[in-house]
Amino acid sequence: MKKQFVIIILITLLFSCNSKNRLKVDVSNIPSDVNITRFEKVFYNSKPSDLPKIKKEFRILFPHDIDSIWVKKMQDKDEQELFAETMRVYPNLKEVKLQLDDLFKHVKYYYPKFEDPKIITLISDVDFNQKVVYADSLLFISLDVFLGKDSKIYKDYPLYLKENFTKKQLIVSTAKELVKPIVFPVKDRTFISKMIQEGKKMYALDAFLPNFDDASKMGYTEKKLQWSQMNEDMIWSYFVEKELLYSTDSSLAKRFLSDAPFSKFYLDIDNESPGNIATWLGWQIVRSYMKHNNKVSLTELMKTDNDIVYKKSKYKPKR
Repeated sequence: MKKQFVIIILITLLFSCNSKNRLKVDVSNIPSDVNITRFEKVFYNSKPSDLPKIKKEFRILFPHDIDSIWVKKMQDKDEQELFAETMRVYPNLKEVKLQLDDLFKHVKYYYPKFEDPKIITLISDVDFNQKVVYADSLLFISLDVFLGKDSKIYKDYPLYLKENFTKKQLIVSTAKELVKPIVFPVKDRTFISKMIQEGKKMYALDAFLPNFDDASKMGYTEKKLQWSQMNEDMIWSYFVEKELLYSTDSSLAKRFLSDAPFSKFYLDIDNESPGNIATWLGWQIVRSYMKHNNKVSLTELMKTDNDIVYKKSKYKPKR
């Protein structure tokens, strides 16, 4: 009996390792050409007389032709302070370039038709809602949203936001933008479908960023991640007992699928819980599906109906 027990344990460990290792792929021979243009350096180091030339070169960044507004922006004291802080944190982008190179190679491994976008960095007055924008062949990255959570620039921002204003999140945020086009849109508005939809995006991050930890991919601190793991069974039981899984109540997304200081169970645990908890749980369901359906590729996962993913996941929360 003891020998059989040891064999079962070994098989379980091997299966677990194989499940994780399937995303550890060799991308060393995949070509990548990362091209970064630092618009903020061009703009804030220029004189008003240089504006016509800059506008011609970066036409897409100038939605109107009122030069006085751009000159004022160029010479604004606060803007210059933000630029100086950005240059202090990012005197060069060597590390960012290496990380983007690795990211693009992993995207190409799964989607060979993906082409390296032209990358333009800029300053957006800390517009954290559009910190990274991916549009066709262009990728815009607002460096001033990734200066480090302790930056003086963020002193008036809530903690749950500035915790993710870091260099590491620059790559995660970029990866999340690249994930958006590969996830098939769905008409199913049930809560469980929304959870699976977000879980698919997170699983794509597993594939695109295999060397990043789960906390970083979720935008959680280690403490928040540990809380999620320790309370997984409780969270799932709450959703099931409250009959939320097939609910189409739109308020559930705001309560459990949005970036926020905490999720809203309307219980004493609220202040301990991280925001966006249903995304984390949806991620665990998708991981379980891929573990039990290990012949399904990433591209096939994205096409699979969300309800099928849920029902075939054999998901059981950890107790």
